[in-house]
Amino acid sequence: MKRTSKLAVALAALAVAASTAAAGVSAPTGRTANNLVVWLQVDAQSGWPDVVAAATAQFKQDHPGWNVTVQYQGWPDHLQKFDATLAANTAPDVIEMGNTEMTKYMAAGAFADLTSKKSTFANSGSWLKGLAGSGVFASKLYGVPYYAGSRVVTYRTDLFKKAGIAKPPSSLAQYTVDAKKLAAKNSAKGFSPVYIAGTDWYVAMGFVYDYGGQIATRYRGQWVGALDRKRALQGLAAYKAFFLAGSRASKTTIETRPNPYDVYAQGNAASMIGPSWFSCCVGKDYKDTTAQFVMPGHVKGQPMPGFLGGSDLAVPVTSSNKDLAADWIKDFTSTTSEKALQAKGNIPNATNLLGSSVNERAAARSWFVPTAKHWVDVENGNILRNMLAQILTGKQSIKQAASNASDNIALVLNGS
Repeated sequence: MKRTSKLAVALAALAVAASTAAAGVSAPTGRTANNLVVWLQVDAQSGWPDVVAAATAQFKQDHPGWNVTVQYQGWPDHLQKFDATLAANTAPDVIEMGNTEMTKYMAAGAFADLTSKKSTFANSGSWLKGLAGSGVFASKLYGVPYYAGSRVVTYRTDLFKKAGIAKPPSSLAQYTVDAKKLAAKNSAKGFSPVYIAGTDWYVAMGFVYDYGGQIATRYRGQWVGALDRKRALQGLAAYKAFFLAGSRASKTTIETRPNPYDVYAQGNAASMIGPSWFSCCVGKDYKDTTAQFVMPGHVKGQPMPGFLGGSDLAVPVTSSNKDLAADWIKDFTSTTSEKALQAKGNIPNATNLLGSSVNERAAARSWFVPTAKHWVDVENGNILRNMLAQILTGKQSIKQAASNASDNIALVLNGS
């Protein structure tokens, strides 16, 4: 009784408009005896229904008499629908969440603690760091990595060849040299050898983590900003040097104004850093001369850590079948299932399963933002963007800008 009451209070912010939202969404399948309800995104329905079916068949074999109802959701409204089911106590037993969606629900107590079961999930000792981090809150596991999407460099092979660059760079230093060669061969105003928006913190923080730095850490129950520490400062210095050598974008612009692939499609970039799907939007004139390579780190042969996209699987705390829900997740993220997902072009959830494709090699090193209740306020407050703008424009030294950002991040993350 007390647990339910506390949960209702914790979830109030998520369901503040649930009664209104419920009127605009389709009702979920009602709970029935011996029936596990699973919510997956439509990607699985169209891309790998056979993997879903195989995991369900294995589950039913291990649990005779049980059925699994898989309901497919769309990204635009699945959170609205989930909030409504939480308010009505009709949430599914398993739900797929985008990795960036996890934190507010973990902080609200919406998911069951799976920490004691971690070792039972296949390959849990080598889960992709950037994806696994999104399912952990206050040192407890709430989300199991499902599959990932990586960030790579998309580039024009013809321009690299004309600049005398025979193969993709294997280190940050080499990429910097290549950027200068590209600049020398392409002197048109506004042309970027490497297009990066000045305040694209997803790219910039990769440099920080490449040098062993972090955005923030936990110490004695409190968040502490870490961008002003030695290794983070080295990463920020490397980012500034690389940006100045390769990008002609505004030092204060964000990464969607304009989108990097629009700049590329207009013929104004030799390469761009971003999600691998950027290759879809390079423009018909450059489709045949576009390829991708792994963004190199400062250590030769080692990829730069990237911010991974992807999904996790969680068990809503309202489920009355938590152990069985975890068992279905085990089947759906087994080595067999992950290899089947890999065969369909997805990145599997663990480093020991990665293959040799560009996307998979890029996922070998990854990072994720601090899973703190108020991280969204750090993003909305543009703390990282402001820091990068100050650094790139020279209005503040790297140390001064990083120190200010660290203080602000700690203040926001430790807010009530």
